[in-house]
Amino acid sequence: MTRKLFASVLIAGAALGGAFWLTSTPETSSSLLPAAAYAQDATADAATDEAPAEATVTEMVMGAEDAPVTVVEYASFTCPHCKNFHDGPLKEIKKNYIDTGKVKFVFREAYFDRPGLWASMVARCGGPLRYFGISDLIFENQSEWARAESAADMVGHLRRYAKIAGLDDAQLDACLSDADKAQALVDWYQANDAKDNITGTPSFFINGEKKQNMNYADFSAALDEALAEAE
Repeated sequence: MTRKLFASVLIAGAALGGAFWLTSTPETSSSLLPAAAYAQDATADAATDEAPAEATVTEMVMGAEDAPVTVVEYASFTCPHCKNFHDGPLKEIKKNYIDTGKVKFVFREAYFDRPGLWASMVARCGGPLRYFGISDLIFENQSEWARAESAADMVGHLRRYAKIAGLDDAQLDACLSDADKAQALVDWYQANDAKDNITGTPSFFINGEKKQNMNYADFSAALDEALAEAE
C-alpha cells in the first residue's frame, strides 16, 4: 500500500452509535495478551501555522528491551500485504527471535485512510498489554471490517474485536471520542514518514537499515546477519 494521508485531513467529532468519528465519509477498500509487550514513549513534533505543537504517542513494542537487534515495522491495518505478514512470517519471527530475546520488535502504524486510523485507535484503547492481541484480531478479520458497507458497520466490527480482548463500551467510547489523540497519531505518523520516508507498507528497519516486505526465509536470513554483526 502506497497511499498517504494528507496533512489537511481534519479530526472532528460526529456522533455515531455512541462513538465519535471523523466527519468525512470513510474510504473502504492467538493469544490475546502476548508476552513481553511493553510501552515506550515517542515524541513527534507537528508543525502548525502558528508554532510547533508537541504530541506524545506510545510506541508499541514486543521483545526484550536490550535485544541486540531492533526491528521497526511500518504497517497499515487496511493493507492486505501487512495482513499477510502478520498472519504468516511475524508469527515465526515472534517464536524464533522475539520470544527468545534476540529481537525487539517495534510496530508503528501508517495512516493512509480513515479506517486505518480508527482501527489504530481501537487497538491502542487496550493499552500495551492488549495492543498486539487486538491488532491480531483486526488483521485476521480485515476482509470483514475493512469492506463493511458503512462507517457504522466498521465501528461495530472493530468494537467487537476489542470486546473479545476484554474492553467494555465505556472504555471504547472514551477512546473513540478522543479527537486530540487522533490528531496526535496523525502528527506522529507524519513525523515518522518525514524521517524514514515510508513509501509503502509494510516497510521494515532492521537495526536502522530499511528493508521491504519479505517472506519468512528472507527475513530470517536478514535477522541472522544483523545478529552476527551485533556480536
